[in-house]
Amino acid sequence: MYLLDSPLDATRQTRYARHMPALFDRALMRSRKLDKQFLENTRLPVITVSATFREDLKEMHGFHENEQIRDIVFSRAHYSMAVGIAVAAWGNKVDPDKAWIVDPTNYVSHDHWRSIVLTETIGKTLARHPFLKFLKDLVDRFGRGKLPILESITPPLLYLCQNIKKPILSLHIATGNILAAQGKKVIQVITDPHVRLDYLTNAHLPNIQFCVFDERTKSEFLEKARLHNIAADPKRVVVTGPPVDPRIVACRDNKIAWRSGPLRLCITTGGLGTNKPEIHSLLNQLLPELHTKNPRWQIMVYAGTQQDIKEMALDVALQQQIGVKLISSHDPDTFMAGKQPPEQLDPRSLTILYHPQIIDANELLLQYAFPWAHGFISKPSGDMAYDAAASGSFLLTLKEWGEWEHNIKEVFEQQGIAREAHIADIVKQLEFCMSAQGKSQSWIEQAMLRANSMDKLFLNGAKEIVKTTLAIS
Repeated sequence: MYLLDSPLDATRQTRYARHMPALFDRALMRSRKLDKQFLENTRLPVITVSATFREDLKEMHGFHENEQIRDIVFSRAHYSMAVGIAVAAWGNKVDPDKAWIVDPTNYVSHDHWRSIVLTETIGKTLARHPFLKFLKDLVDRFGRGKLPILESITPPLLYLCQNIKKPILSLHIATGNILAAQGKKVIQVITDPHVRLDYLTNAHLPNIQFCVFDERTKSEFLEKARLHNIAADPKRVVVTGPPVDPRIVACRDNKIAWRSGPLRLCITTGGLGTNKPEIHSLLNQLLPELHTKNPRWQIMVYAGTQQDIKEMALDVALQQQIGVKLISSHDPDTFMAGKQPPEQLDPRSLTILYHPQIIDANELLLQYAFPWAHGFISKPSGDMAYDAAASGSFLLTLKEWGEWEHNIKEVFEQQGIAREAHIADIVKQLEFCMSAQGKSQSWIEQAMLRANSMDKLFLNGAKEIVKTTLAIS
C-alpha cells in the first residue's frame, strides 16, 4: 500500500497531525482507488503536481469533506492549467469518461509526508523574502529532477498509472519524466516560453511527445537538444499555445475596454504566496482612494490559499479604516456554467478572495476576478499572466522569479498588454496609464483592446492540447 506504508509512532503522529487526515482514512483510501479507476477508464488521463486537495476529492467521490482543512499548495498554475485542459475536454459538465485529473501528492505516504511539508515551507519562505531569492536560483540550477519530493510522489504515481495504456497528459516535468522512463506514452506540456533542461531528460525516447508554448519555444527546445547531443524528433514537438481555462477566455465576451469611471483592479499572489511585500506596499498606496467621493479605482485581492496574505490585507484595510468584503465560498452552480458573480461588490470596500483549499480558491478567482477586473497586478507567470490577458484584461507585472517569468513578461509587453508595475509609485503610474487627451485612448484602453484581439494561439491552447493528445490515442 502506498498510502499507508507503516504505522507512525506517537511523536510523528503528533508532528504531522495538522497536515494529515486520520491515520486510517478509509475515505481517502477509497478515493485513491476511484481515482485510479477513473484514470484507467477516461479518454484523457491528466497528471499534475500542484497541491493536495484531499477533502475535495472525498466530496467528489461521495464522502464527507472538511472545508476548513488547509491544502498543501505548491502552484496554482499547475492546477489551473490541468483544470483548463479538463474543461476543454468536458464541454458543459464534468465527465470522468472524457477527462480526469489526478495529483499524486494527494496520496503520498505518511513516511514521505515530511518532504511535502518541507517543500511547501521552503517555497513559502522564498516567496515572502526577496533577499532569499539567490537560494531559489540555486535550487533551479540544482534541478527539479533532484528534489526530495520526487521520491515521495513516485510510488503513488506509478500505482495510479500502472494499468494505463493510452497516452498520459503530464502538466509537470517530474511526472512526465517518471512515467516516460517507465515506458508509458506521455504527452508533456511545456507550459512556459522557456525550456528547462529537465524537459530534455527523456526527449530521445519515442514514447514521449511535447506540447509547447509557441514556435520560439519549439526552436529553443530543439536547439538545446542539439547542444546536448539529444536526438529529439521535431515531429514530436507540437506548438499548441498555453493551456488557459476556456471559462477564463469566455470572460472577454462581456468585457468592455475601460475608458472612464472606476478602474477595477485585482492584485494577486501565486500558489506559494509570492510577492507579499510588494502587495503590502500596493495596498498601502491604493486603498486611501476608496475614501474619496468618486474613487478612481476599486480594489480586489486574490489571497488564494494563503491565510497570512489575507490577514495582511485585512490589517491594512483596518489601519486605513476601509471596509472589507471577504469572499471565501463560491457558488457551485457557476462551475462550467459561465455565470456572473451572484453578489454585488461594494466599490468603497476592499474585496478579498480567500479559501484554504486550492480548488475552491481557484473557483473564486474564476467566478469573481476574471469577469470583473479591467486589469491585474501580478507576477508574470503561468499562475496569472496568460489568464489575465486571455480574460481581456491588462497586466501590471510584479517582480518575476526566474528566466521563464522574464520570458513571459517579454511576450506580453511586446504585445502591448503588460508593463512593469512601479511598486514604489503605483498611484502616479496608474494616473499616467489612465490618462488620455480628447478622443485618444489611454494605455489601459489600448492594452485591453489588444488583449481582446490577441492571437488565438494564446486562447485555444487547452483545446489544442486535448486535440493533440486524443489524435495520438
